[in-house]
Amino acid sequence: MIRVKRIVTATLAVLTLAAVTPELAQAQPSARPWANPLSKAADDDRLPPGWRITGTGAARQLTWTSPDPVPMGDARVEFRAGDRLLGLPVPARDRRSFHLALDGARIGSAAELKVLAGGRRLDAAGTGAGHTTPPPTGLVPTAPQAQVPLPANEVDPGVPGPYRTARGAYTLASVRLPGLKAPVEMRGTVVGPTNAPGGRPLALFLHGRHYTCFTTTGEDGGEWPCKPDALPVPSQDGYLRAQQLLASQGYVTVSIAANGINGQDAVLDDGGAQARSSLVRLHLARWAQWAAKRSGAPAAVRAVAPADPSHVLLVGHSRGGEGVNRAALDSLYAPPADQDGHHGPVRWNIRGTVLIGPTVFGQNPAPDVPSLTVLPGCDGDVSDLQGEIYVDGTRGVSRGAALHSAVYMVGANHNFFNSEWTPGQSKAPADDDFASDDSPDRVCAPGTSTRLTATRQQTAGATYIAAAARLFVAGDDRVRPLLDGSGRRAPSADPARVLSHAVGAHRTPAFLPGPGLAVSGGRVCAQVDPDPARACLPPGTAGASPHFAAWEAAREPGRDAVAMRWSRAGSPVAVRPARPVSLAGSDALALRVIVPPNTTGTQVDVALVDTSGRRAKLGRARVDGLPGTGRTASYWARELRMPLSAATRAGLDLKRVTALELTPRTKNGQAWLLDASGWKPGTPAVRAPALPRVDIGRLTVEEGDSGTRTYRVPVRVSGHGSGQVRLFVPQPGTENVTVRTVTVRPGGHDIDVPVVVRGNTRYGYDLARDAFVKAVRGTVVGSHRGGVTVRNDDPMPTVTMTPVADHVVEGRSLTWRVALSAAADADIAAEFALLPVGKGAELSTLDVAPQWLKDTFDASPTPARPLSKVVDGPSLVVTVPAGRLSTDVAVPTVKDGLKEPVESLRGRLITYDTSWEPHPGPEFTGTVRDAT
Repeated sequence: MIRVKRIVTATLAVLTLAAVTPELAQAQPSARPWANPLSKAADDDRLPPGWRITGTGAARQLTWTSPDPVPMGDARVEFRAGDRLLGLPVPARDRRSFHLALDGARIGSAAELKVLAGGRRLDAAGTGAGHTTPPPTGLVPTAPQAQVPLPANEVDPGVPGPYRTARGAYTLASVRLPGLKAPVEMRGTVVGPTNAPGGRPLALFLHGRHYTCFTTTGEDGGEWPCKPDALPVPSQDGYLRAQQLLASQGYVTVSIAANGINGQDAVLDDGGAQARSSLVRLHLARWAQWAAKRSGAPAAVRAVAPADPSHVLLVGHSRGGEGVNRAALDSLYAPPADQDGHHGPVRWNIRGTVLIGPTVFGQNPAPDVPSLTVLPGCDGDVSDLQGEIYVDGTRGVSRGAALHSAVYMVGANHNFFNSEWTPGQSKAPADDDFASDDSPDRVCAPGTSTRLTATRQQTAGATYIAAAARLFVAGDDRVRPLLDGSGRRAPSADPARVLSHAVGAHRTPAFLPGPGLAVSGGRVCAQVDPDPARACLPPGTAGASPHFAAWEAAREPGRDAVAMRWSRAGSPVAVRPARPVSLAGSDALALRVIVPPNTTGTQVDVALVDTSGRRAKLGRARVDGLPGTGRTASYWARELRMPLSAATRAGLDLKRVTALELTPRTKNGQAWLLDASGWKPGTPAVRAPALPRVDIGRLTVEEGDSGTRTYRVPVRVSGHGSGQVRLFVPQPGTENVTVRTVTVRPGGHDIDVPVVVRGNTRYGYDLARDAFVKAVRGTVVGSHRGGVTVRNDDPMPTVTMTPVADHVVEGRSLTWRVALSAAADADIAAEFALLPVGKGAELSTLDVAPQWLKDTFDASPTPARPLSKVVDGPSLVVTVPAGRLSTDVAVPTVKDGLKEPVESLRGRLITYDTSWEPHPGPEFTGTVRDAT
């Protein structure tokens, strides 16, 4: 069969020459992206445009090609069938084609195939890479309603402090990190006070995944190290506004470079989280050394006040957010030595983290380190705002003393928090990640009343970073109301509308949907579940996040909410825990409630019932939805505070509360209760307990030539005590994922995932068997995903090409046969590049079948032109299917009735080795003469 491309890119690799990449399902080098017609159907359904499947059985591979390059961003590209994750494809070097070995897995209906990145569709009809088409459900894209500003907070953390500041930079020797081939740079941009007394707290910034290199002609790329004619993108210089504000307030700040990780993290199971943690802690180790011996510090460090590494704030943007979360976790619970790039003592104390538009691939936040997560309402990269898991995912895992806050910043995009990712401010090419299309978004298009300009966004971001520093590091509880759902604003961030909610601190968990919770008048629903009967929101609901952001499994036990829907006022919903709960000592009941975006005026009466049946109405709450469209993640919970004074006056026994009643007072509507807790003001001291830590590793084995062998997914449990994790194991060749709760102990073997490997002597793909875990209670998880990778150990067959019919008359097909020296378990591909004919007449577009020309080059016969110029660098991709020894390349010609000289077609066979390097082979010439 023949596969054709319209544009030749020398760095594109061809399908079936396997790259060893430890992903959820292994991917191979790129098939030519413009393959058409499709090679076969997906489970008997014709694939949508842009998709193709090659191979059979365990050697099937799924490829999707974007019409435009997919920008290099922080969100991972995912292949899904409906709500089910098929795997994480590996991109080709042109950032257009993405490839995933299916390893026998069933796709299901081809109509359900989709490509997602951060929750947004990349493959929707009529959209380019980075755009998304609003699903036909859920949101009414009305103009946003004017909002009354929140009351100003007592203290505004965005006001500059009294200290003079200085700026500098340092460059240290590059370091090698596990899993990365090339060394990673050690560079930092320092801004700090020059006249502040004593040791000053340290704030370290880590940027996210962005282009790594650029040229003076405006080209950008994601390679590392940069090519000789390119410069590193200075992403570490993008937070100077926030650094300057903190420095004026007495903080020493450093923003570190991570291009070396960004250019290599596609091969890492965790997307680079552990590598970024290692980089952060290597810098912190240097700052600890410099604090002890200033004379050995770089000039930029000596130019500012001494840093105190016992008071550290980590600030991470996007994948940098996940990196600093892992650094905080690793500083408390040591990671396995072979996975870590830092092996020295921990001579610092991380007091808190700020996570800006973060990824959370592992969904395992550090439960005992206070955190602030900034959710940008117009995020066009990590569009599902999955960072909400840094709040929701801490509930019940540990002691719950740490405050975990989320602030939703209406109108902020992903990139503009970093000035080096902002057009008009950056040295390298930059863009607005929330790109406008033919239908400008009513909330996020530039110029709308809700969209923030870059400068306003950066000012608001700096203000809330300073708020976290003041609360977590300096212990100033007066800024807490900006972060914990108390409904206050920082005037320095105006006109940005910033809303907050939180868990932890002085909250007493009371009503958390899950096992044992009984609901009448509503239902317990699953936040992530493909079954519409179980799911909180119907499949395809626009804006169905942040709380509903999906993970690696289509179904996630343990993530539940209470769904309420009513068509008349006065229909109560009662929520009853398995046993009475105590709210004694709390000042208020704090509820986190979601209502649909763009809705206003939803009112609910809130009441409590105790064991004696006494009922006390706490009051009536009003909750409004966020401004949203089909391109925003706007199903976000608002925090409601209901004082418990009414319950006390009514004589309710707050030590024995048996039910929470929510009674709608609007005529119709819907809402979702995430949780309800007792609340009182203040920020308690946090001390991390000794917990067991779980890390899933990856074992790579050779398949062997015969027989079967059994291996086990490597799992390490370290630390102290025991706890519970939830284990997910995809079942090969099926849609099923086995889920079970496991109690783990240090040194134990409670997680046992056997993998059977069958050997053979035929070339095939590298395959993977995987497992992943999530902390449930009394446990932390570092490396959440791993498995066993089975490496193909058989040589690729030799590819040859011979003429079948290379001298024909008009109306017949020029034909060559591509043959293999041995059959393979994977499709084998080569190229037949069409070259100009040196002498004589060349076969033109008028001499070949018009439908073939359309199918292969998406081109029309007119105007007439040589086949070697039908598109830019035309080439046929020839695929020998798995199990076959040969296939034919045919170019059908037509009778045109004209008297013409003999016409020729010239081409060259190109094959590829396992390093993806092209190897030009012999040339072939075919001739066509008149039929009469």
